[in-house]
Amino acid sequence: QVQLVESGGGLVQAGGSLRLSCAASGRIFSTYAVAWFRQDPWKEREFVAAITRSDDITYYADSVKGRFAISRDNAKNTVNLQLNSLKPEDTAVYYCAARTLYYYCSGYDCLSEYGYWGQGTQVTVSQ
Repeated sequence: QVQLVESGGGLVQAGGSLRLSCAASGRIFSTYAVAWFRQDPWKEREFVAAITRSDDITYYADSVKGRFAISRDNAKNTVNLQLNSLKPEDTAVYYCAARTLYYYCSGYDCLSEYGYWGQGTQVTVSQ
Protein backbone atom coordinates (compact mmCIF):
# COMPACT_ATOMS: atom_id res chain seq x y z
CA GLN A 1 0.00 0.00 0.00
CA VAL A 2 1.03 3.54 -0.74
CA GLN A 3 -0.43 6.63 0.84
CA LEU A 4 -0.08 9.89 -1.07
CA VAL A 5 -0.47 13.37 0.34
CA GLU A 6 -0.36 16.50 -1.80
CA SER A 7 0.53 19.94 -0.52
CA GLY A 8 1.49 23.35 -1.84
CA GLY A 9 -1.73 24.51 -3.42
CA GLY A 10 -3.14 27.96 -2.90
CA LEU A 11 -4.33 31.20 -4.45
CA VAL A 12 -2.00 32.99 -6.84
CA GLN A 13 -2.33 35.74 -9.41
CA ALA A 14 -2.00 35.03 -13.10
CA GLY A 15 1.66 34.83 -14.07
CA GLY A 16 2.66 33.60 -10.64
CA SER A 17 4.15 30.31 -9.51
CA LEU A 18 3.42 27.50 -7.11
CA ARG A 19 5.25 24.32 -6.15
CA LEU A 20 3.15 21.27 -5.41
CA SER A 21 4.55 18.33 -3.52
CA CYS A 22 3.36 14.74 -3.34
CA ALA A 23 4.68 12.82 -0.36
CA ALA A 24 4.51 9.05 -0.25
CA SER A 25 4.50 6.67 2.66
CA GLY A 26 4.30 2.95 2.78
CA ARG A 27 6.67 2.09 -0.03
CA ILE A 28 9.60 3.59 -1.84
CA PHE A 29 8.22 6.10 -4.28
CA SER A 30 10.99 5.68 -6.80
CA THR A 31 9.63 2.27 -7.74
CA TYR A 32 6.51 3.88 -9.22
CA ALA A 33 5.83 6.08 -12.18
CA VAL A 34 4.01 9.10 -10.80
CA ALA A 35 1.67 11.52 -12.49
CA TRP A 36 -0.21 14.67 -11.71
CA PHE A 37 -3.79 15.09 -12.87
CA ARG A 38 -6.17 17.97 -12.32
CA GLN A 39 -9.90 18.47 -12.26
CA ASP A 40 -12.21 21.41 -12.04
CA PRO A 41 -15.94 21.05 -11.34
CA TRP A 42 -16.96 21.35 -15.00
CA LYS A 43 -14.50 18.96 -16.60
CA GLU A 44 -13.24 15.42 -16.38
CA ARG A 45 -10.00 14.75 -14.59
CA GLU A 46 -7.16 15.42 -17.01
CA PHE A 47 -3.53 14.48 -17.27
CA VAL A 48 -0.97 17.15 -16.45
CA ALA A 49 2.48 15.56 -16.16
CA ALA A 50 4.22 12.27 -15.41
CA ILE A 51 7.65 10.96 -14.51
CA THR A 52 8.71 7.40 -15.22
CA ARG A 53 9.87 4.98 -12.55
CA SER A 54 13.23 3.81 -13.81
CA ASP A 55 14.81 6.64 -15.77
CA ASP A 56 12.80 9.72 -14.74
CA ILE A 57 11.65 10.56 -18.24
CA THR A 58 8.99 13.26 -18.09
CA TYR A 59 5.79 13.80 -20.05
CA TYR A 60 3.50 16.81 -20.15
CA ALA A 61 0.12 17.77 -21.46
CA ASP A 62 0.38 20.25 -24.31
CA SER A 63 -1.46 22.84 -22.24
CA VAL A 64 1.29 22.97 -19.60
CA LYS A 65 4.40 22.17 -21.63
CA GLY A 66 7.09 24.76 -21.04
CA ARG A 67 5.37 26.11 -17.92
CA PHE A 68 5.23 23.14 -15.52
CA ALA A 69 8.03 20.84 -14.43
CA ILE A 70 7.76 17.49 -12.66
CA SER A 71 10.66 16.10 -10.64
CA ARG A 72 11.55 13.54 -7.99
CA ASP A 73 13.28 13.92 -4.67
CA ASN A 74 14.10 10.35 -3.71
CA ALA A 75 15.73 11.40 -0.44
CA LYS A 76 12.39 12.84 0.69
CA ASN A 77 10.27 10.25 -1.11
CA THR A 78 8.38 12.99 -2.92
CA VAL A 79 7.44 14.02 -6.43
CA ASN A 80 7.11 17.73 -7.07
CA LEU A 81 5.31 19.80 -9.67
CA GLN A 82 6.59 23.30 -10.30
CA LEU A 83 3.87 25.50 -11.79
CA ASN A 84 5.10 28.66 -13.52
CA SER A 85 3.38 31.32 -15.62
CA LEU A 86 0.05 30.26 -14.19
CA LYS A 87 -3.15 31.09 -16.01
CA PRO A 88 -6.73 31.26 -14.73
CA GLU A 89 -7.49 28.13 -16.74
CA ASP A 90 -4.99 26.23 -14.58
CA THR A 91 -7.44 26.55 -11.68
CA ALA A 92 -8.32 23.05 -10.49
CA VAL A 93 -7.79 20.46 -7.80
CA TYR A 94 -4.45 18.80 -8.49
CA TYR A 95 -4.00 15.13 -7.68
CA CYS A 96 -0.89 13.01 -7.67
CA ALA A 97 -1.12 9.33 -8.49
CA ALA A 98 1.19 6.32 -8.56
CA ARG A 99 0.93 3.98 -11.49
CA THR A 100 0.20 0.36 -10.66
CA LEU A 101 -0.86 -1.06 -14.05
CA TYR A 102 0.80 -1.26 -17.46
CA TYR A 103 -1.93 -3.19 -19.27
CA TYR A 104 -4.01 -0.93 -21.48
CA CYS A 105 -2.19 2.32 -21.95
CA SER A 106 1.13 2.81 -23.68
CA GLY A 107 1.41 6.38 -22.52
CA TYR A 108 1.24 7.87 -19.05
CA ASP A 109 -2.00 9.79 -19.33
CA CYS A 110 -4.55 7.05 -18.59
CA LEU A 111 -6.29 7.42 -15.24
CA SER A 112 -7.20 3.74 -15.11
CA GLU A 113 -3.54 2.72 -14.86
CA TYR A 114 -3.03 4.58 -11.58
CA GLY A 115 -4.02 2.69 -8.46
CA TYR A 116 -2.94 5.06 -5.72
CA TRP A 117 -4.26 8.60 -5.46
CA GLY A 118 -3.87 11.47 -3.07
CA GLN A 119 -6.72 13.60 -1.78
CA GLY A 120 -5.87 16.58 -3.96
CA THR A 121 -4.76 20.16 -3.41
CA GLN A 122 -6.61 23.22 -4.70
CA VAL A 123 -4.87 25.63 -7.05
CA THR A 124 -6.71 28.85 -7.80
CA VAL A 125 -5.33 31.39 -10.27
CA SER A 126 -6.93 34.82 -10.27
CA GLN A 127 -6.95 37.33 -13.12
